[in-house]
Amino acid sequence: MNTLHSIGEVQQAKVLGARLAQIRIRKQLTQQQLADLAGLGLRTVQRLEIGEVSTQLVGFLKVCRVLGLSGRLDALIPEQSESPLERLKQQESPRRRVRLTKPSAPAVAWSWGDTR
Repeated sequence: MNTLHSIGEVQQAKVLGARLAQIRIRKQLTQQQLADLAGLGLRTVQRLEIGEVSTQLVGFLKVCRVLGLSGRLDALIPEQSESPLERLKQQESPRRRVRLTKPSAPAVAWSWGDTR
């Protein structure tokens, strides 16, 4: 069994591409048919299946949709559940962005180098 979390990203792309090719073949689709159904070019499908890492995510998602795998994408990156305390904080003031904390002021006041 090949677990994806134990290998590097390039190898992960190759494994996922090979899996997509197996599913396509099982569904008796040619690469050209899959490309047409997904609205992609033939070369994009070929790149996905060999795990070429330059392929765009949108192309991958389109192929997943055509092969009937879209419903499984939630398992890939599940929605994060909030704790009751986080929900309460959200009701008070919904968070719209993440802000970095500013560095604290230096302990010694800054002055020009020519003043003594």
